[in-house]
Amino acid sequence: MDYPFDIEEIFAREGLGSIRLPRRQAGSSPQGLTVTLLADYTVSTGAWLPSAAIVALLAESGVSSAGARAAISRLARRGVLESNRQGRKTFYRLTQSVAAHLRAGGGWVASYGAGTAMWDDRWTLVAFSLPQEAALQRRALRNHLRWMGFAPLYDALWISPREFAAKAWSELDEMNLDALTVFRARHLDIATGAGRNPIDAWDLSAIATQYETFIRRWRQVVAGVHAGQLAGAQAVRTRTEVMDTYRRFSTLDPQLPEKLLPAGWLRQAARDVFVAVYDGLADSAEQHVRAVAAAHAAGPLPEIHANTVADLLSGDLPERTPVPSSTDT
Repeated sequence: MDYPFDIEEIFAREGLGSIRLPRRQAGSSPQGLTVTLLADYTVSTGAWLPSAAIVALLAESGVSSAGARAAISRLARRGVLESNRQGRKTFYRLTQSVAAHLRAGGGWVASYGAGTAMWDDRWTLVAFSLPQEAALQRRALRNHLRWMGFAPLYDALWISPREFAAKAWSELDEMNLDALTVFRARHLDIATGAGRNPIDAWDLSAIATQYETFIRRWRQVVAGVHAGQLAGAQAVRTRTEVMDTYRRFSTLDPQLPEKLLPAGWLRQAARDVFVAVYDGLADSAEQHVRAVAAAHAAGPLPEIHANTVADLLSGDLPERTPVPSSTDT
């Protein structure tokens, strides 16, 4: 995983087995964009989309027809998409395990910044020792710890203010790390004032700058949303971009306790802006995706639904829709 642009760092990986989601890149890759589009508009319905409709939607984000078809094919080979052919048309949807995975990740993003979790003044510490030749194993461990909300206080001592359920630690067991120890403890100030405070594991100034940049960029968009100036393909692109940007905060700032943060921390303000854009464009984006799907569907129209923050928080997944029918023979 390549922090911070790896989708496996943004979304939980439980239950995926050998399925590999596309690596996140700056400026979404065709595969990543395909997954995001299907997650945003079909994960809550389990709908099948004609491949031509997916290609058309990707084209609106600058992906060539050849690039779109290659992305779809690769995702199908990797077990991210499943296909069904009816006549001359091929339909795709997210596989059930991936849909559940993305639904859980979406709920995590939607809940980020919503309220303040109580803190018991204790830190979780993970200490480990790996030989120099275990570079790949060390990198995998560090990436997984960062995904879990940890940061390095020292090179081989990572900390988090949160306690995690046993399920969250199961993947660490799969790494078969003998030289790893987990503690839960309080921080004691050294009388001399020397030593490093645990909160120093996070660069709060850099995180604050990220919040400020996000709010400055997207507050301008909120005005356009309220004025009804964004519609169609632009609404779809904008929702994708704001989600892609906002979800990275959950690893940059894993809901650090407010008592440890500078006054005026912008976590809630950033969430408010995200919700205003993502939810505010849901209806326009849904109408557009439905229209594109209808233009390429020969039979019953796919059931399109644009996720809202409330939808993502619900965590519900529908029963899988039946195999599509097509009159195009």
